[in-house]
Amino acid sequence: MVSSPHEAMHRVFQDHPGLFSRVGPALGVDFPPYTSFDVMPTDLTELQPVERRVDTLLRFDTERDGPFLLAVEAQGKKDPAKTASWAYYLSYLHSKHRLPPVLLVVCQDRVTAEWASRPVRIGPAPWTSLTLHPLVAGPHNLPTITDPAEAAEDLALAVLAAVTHAKEPAVGAILKALSAALRDVPEDVADPLAELTAQGLGKLPAADLWRTLMAVDLSFYKSPISQEIRAEGKAEGEARALLVVLQARGFELPAAREQKVSECRDSRTLNQWLSRAATADSLDEVFRED
Repeated sequence: MVSSPHEAMHRVFQDHPGLFSRVGPALGVDFPPYTSFDVMPTDLTELQPVERRVDTLLRFDTERDGPFLLAVEAQGKKDPAKTASWAYYLSYLHSKHRLPPVLLVVCQDRVTAEWASRPVRIGPAPWTSLTLHPLVAGPHNLPTITDPAEAAEDLALAVLAAVTHAKEPAVGAILKALSAALRDVPEDVADPLAELTAQGLGKLPAADLWRTLMAVDLSFYKSPISQEIRAEGKAEGEARALLVVLQARGFELPAAREQKVSECRDSRTLNQWLSRAATADSLDEVFRED
């Protein structure tokens, strides 16, 4: 069953195809600026009953080097069988469309990204007939965007940064910057990006923080997830999110302090604690009295 983070990691490229040209520098590759693009069918099934689908497939046209295809795959964990599928995808696309294909693998953790980055050599030991070199985007090379102004400059890249850093300690600061940036854009722009971020975080601890930020920072929102959050009670959600963030960052909260947080219904205080928890080095810093 396909997970929501899996969908978000490649769907962001469907919704914002131009994002690939901005991710390129982080991958160490300089692709030419595109002049146009098309979202293409993802079905790579042969006439024989073997179904093969790439996650997202885009065609880019460029002035300098002509057209090329971009296949985006979201990878949640190491899968030895997947590399053979990737080689098939590229061979099939090259044969069918007579265009050079590029494979981009998007990962949420460094172990998977390191595995996906390894060249795959196909052929007997004396001779390699085909070598697969995927481009890999993940927490190891995508920017950590913690400045709201920087997030506002490229919202799609900020969403991708949040999703790929979802398991990293910096995710709290990234999400704070993204939520602040989304406050200043029209709802029809912010709504799908906020929902895509929520989808990409899945059931990770960072998802609770994002839900709270949407309820607090994006109080104008009418999206389904934000309405659900507010229905649960803003203060209760903030308290729960704070505990999750502290746990995710490795802080051991004394029982008395945990109870105080759980019972707190002062939204302003909870939001202040939550803001500090994203970057604080100690519990004293989180709960200091100003």
